[in-house]
Amino acid sequence: MQPTTAVPTAPAPGVNVRYEPEVKRVMNRRAYASLGIVGILALTGCGSTAPRFGPAGMGHRYAPLTCSIPADFPGAVVTVALADMGMSRMMNGTAPIGVPMQLSTAPASAPAGKVTLVVTNRGWRTHELVVLPLAADSLAGQRVPGADGKVDETGSLGEASADCTSGTGEGVPAGSAGWVTLTLPPGRYELVCNLTNHYADGMYQEFTVTGS
Repeated sequence: MQPTTAVPTAPAPGVNVRYEPEVKRVMNRRAYASLGIVGILALTGCGSTAPRFGPAGMGHRYAPLTCSIPADFPGAVVTVALADMGMSRMMNGTAPIGVPMQLSTAPASAPAGKVTLVVTNRGWRTHELVVLPLAADSLAGQRVPGADGKVDETGSLGEASADCTSGTGEGVPAGSAGWVTLTLPPGRYELVCNLTNHYADGMYQEFTVTGS
């Protein structure tokens, strides 16, 4: 006997219907899937109009990129796109647990040697990028934040957290960019945003450096 598929019926008048969590997760995955492409388009001067994301009619948009990113960087260049589900620059301050956020890289690996990480913040909250070593028996996302909502940065190899320039600063604000050039040996790394609660909200990504 072939299995049958239940067909949902229209709700009775006056009954409120909510999306199931899995539906929301699927919508968020589809929305964020374009982030790597958006970051690359921003670096090449394309995609000047910030695309909508999230459920239609909800008003979610990427922050427009306002930073002029240099054309030439040393070593392999990796785009790191940061985003969140805010709707305006007023969405700042400490992020609560449960706010959908995303950190994605393109490509996800680079040869050993000089690597330039170019961060574009298309979200509405301030973000940053910190490069941490990833142990052989660990996976990205397994670090446990402390009481301050941040993970331990012991062993950090560097960060991009300055507004429209290289190196360390007070964070990359909405619509801006930052970059850092590091000399990385072969190994596994975890790229994270370590502002309060941002790691717990999903801002981490494994990055691999291969033999030169």
